[in-house]
Amino acid sequence: MKAVITVIGKDNVGIISSISGECAKYGVNIVDITQSVIQDYFAMIMLVEIDNMSVKLTDFQDSLSKVGLEKGLDIRVMHEDIFNAMHRI
Repeated sequence: MKAVITVIGKDNVGIISSISGECAKYGVNIVDITQSVIQDYFAMIMLVEIDNMSVKLTDFQDSLSKVGLEKGLDIRVMHEDIFNAMHRI
């Protein structure tokens, strides 16, 4: 199973490191990543595998939200089922 992580906010040092560190901490594998900086704003989308995640998805979401609060970022984690359901409507 996969999930999509989105990150938006003011650019600063260590954003990717912080998020990839949280992923590693919980056994979440990063499959694909794209990021860009537009003027002072950072945007990133990550596709991750959550099959071997050591916590519930809600706990992982809370952990990344906490990182976002500390760094002034909006971080969201969405299960792939959300995207699959959107395309069936």
